[in-house]
Amino acid sequence: MTANVGMLDRVARIVVGIALIAFALGYIAPGTSWAWVGWIGVVPLLTAVFGTCPLYSMVGCSTK
Repeated sequence: MTANVGMLDRVARIVVGIALIAFALGYIAPGTSWAWVGWIGVVPLLTAVFGTCPLYSMVGCSTK
């Protein structure tokens, strides 16, 4: 898989991923029953770390 995620896109994915995981752990809006949704934040973190996004590959776009 070739890299298709640019630097600005990576930074945005890291920020969103960390915010979602913080929500899941209760640092943001503690006590809500929707905290499990925050674990979706793992996906943007992984795509930022590896520099490739499967959805971008399927659609044929790149931010790199």
